[in-house]
Amino acid sequence: MAEYLKQQYRTIMEDNFPDTLSITFGHGERSQTLVYRKKTWRIPDKKGDLVKKGLRYGENPGQEAALYELVNGNLILGGCEYIQPGNGLVSAITTEDLLQAGKHPGMINLTDVDAALNILKYFSDSTASVIIKHNNPCGVALAEPLLGVAQASSIANAYQRANLADRLAAFGGVASFNRPVDMETAEMLASNYLEVVAAPEYEEGTLDVLARRKNLRVIRIPGMADLGRYQFMRHVSFKSLIDGGLILQQSPLITIHSTDDFKLAEAVRKKTGEKFRIEREPTQKELEDMLFGWRVEQGVTSNSVIYVKDGVTVGIGTGEQDRVGVAEQAVMKAYTKMRDRLCFERTGLPYNVLVLGIEQNKFMTKRDFRLFQMIDDPKQVREEVEDETYEANGGLRGAIMVSDAFFPFRDGVDVGIKEGITGIVQPGGSERDFESIIACNEADPKVTMVFTGQRCFRH
Repeated sequence: MAEYLKQQYRTIMEDNFPDTLSITFGHGERSQTLVYRKKTWRIPDKKGDLVKKGLRYGENPGQEAALYELVNGNLILGGCEYIQPGNGLVSAITTEDLLQAGKHPGMINLTDVDAALNILKYFSDSTASVIIKHNNPCGVALAEPLLGVAQASSIANAYQRANLADRLAAFGGVASFNRPVDMETAEMLASNYLEVVAAPEYEEGTLDVLARRKNLRVIRIPGMADLGRYQFMRHVSFKSLIDGGLILQQSPLITIHSTDDFKLAEAVRKKTGEKFRIEREPTQKELEDMLFGWRVEQGVTSNSVIYVKDGVTVGIGTGEQDRVGVAEQAVMKAYTKMRDRLCFERTGLPYNVLVLGIEQNKFMTKRDFRLFQMIDDPKQVREEVEDETYEANGGLRGAIMVSDAFFPFRDGVDVGIKEGITGIVQPGGSERDFESIIACNEADPKVTMVFTGQRCFRH
C-alpha cells in the first residue's frame, strides 16, 4: 500500500483538456470572447530526454489539470475593463523560465505561487519575502530598514524573517521574492526543504546552489519586476459548483493605498445616539504596521485574524467559522511559533524535538540526537524558551491585530488586548463597533484602532 501511494505522487497525469479554451460573454454583435491557450513545457523525463508536459496533476494525484494563459480578448463589462492579454505572470511561465523543473510542477505549486504574488504586489516599494503553504501565508516579512555590515543582505534578511515567523509551516512551502535571489539567500533556501522558489531573477551562481535540492522547482517570473501595477487590475474570478454551474465575480481592489487612507474608529450606539471615538491616535510606526498587515490580510483565507509587528507576521489565523475563535487561533500559533524559533536559534533543534528528547529520549534523526547531546542542560533551555515566550506574550506584545471583517462583539478585540497588542485594523460596520471602541479605550495602556471601510473576505 505504501509503495502504491508513493507511486501516485510520482505519476504525471494524462492531459485530455483542449489546447485552447474560449469563453464568450453575451451573444450576437455585442458578444465578447476571451481566448486561452493551454500551457506546456519541455521537461526532462527520467532518461533526461525533453518531453512536452503540462501540469503534473490537480489538487490531488488522480485529478487531471491544465494551466491556461489568456492570449486574446478585451473584456469590458459595466464600464469595468478587465485585465488584457500580455500581462501573464504564473500563466506565462515558459520552459526557459522553469529554471529547474524539480519533480515537475502541479496545480498547487502554481496556485501557491499565485497566492504569493497576490501579496507581493502591494510591496513593490520594499524588499519582501512571502512563504505560502496551501494558498495561505506561513510568514511574510519586509527586510529590516537598517542593516549593519555583519547582517544579511536585504533579500536574505527578508527571507530569514519570513521563515523564522513560522518554520514549521514553511517546511515544504513556496518561497517567493520581489527582488532577484542572491547567493546568500540561495544558501539559506538550499538548507531548507521547499517545493518551489519563485523570483523575478536569479543572480549568477545561485542556480548551482539551489540545484543541491534536485526536487526543488525554481521558477523565474519576469513580470514580477513590475508587480505593483497588478493591484489596480481586475480579472474575472470563476467558481465552479458541483452541479457544473458557475459563479462569476470581479476580483477585489484594495482601497487602502497609504496610511492616510485609514480612518480613526468611531461609532454611534443606535439605541441612545451616543457617539464613541478611539481616544488614542496611532503612532507612525503603528500606522506602518497597520498598512503592512492590511496588505498581507488580502491574501489570507477568511475568516481570518492576523498579528503583525515590525514588518513581519507574528501569528496568522485562517479559515475559522467564528471571529473570536480565529483571533484565539492566531494567538496560539504566535506562542507556538515563537517558542520554536527561540529553541531553533539556540540549539538548532525544533522545540518539539527538544521536548521529545527530554521526556522520552527519542529523536527523529541522527542529526537531532547529535545536537541534543551538545546541549549542556536541555531542561534549562526548555524552561528559558518557555519563560521568554510567555513574558513576550508569544511576540504579540506591541503587535497590531488585523481582521478581514468587522468584529460582531468586543470579545474578538479583547483576545488581542489581553495579549498586549497596541493597535487594531478592521473594516468597521458592526452595530456593536462602539463596544470594540470601548474595549480599546478601557485598555491600560489604551489601544488604538482604525477602520478600512472595506471587507476583504477570501474564499
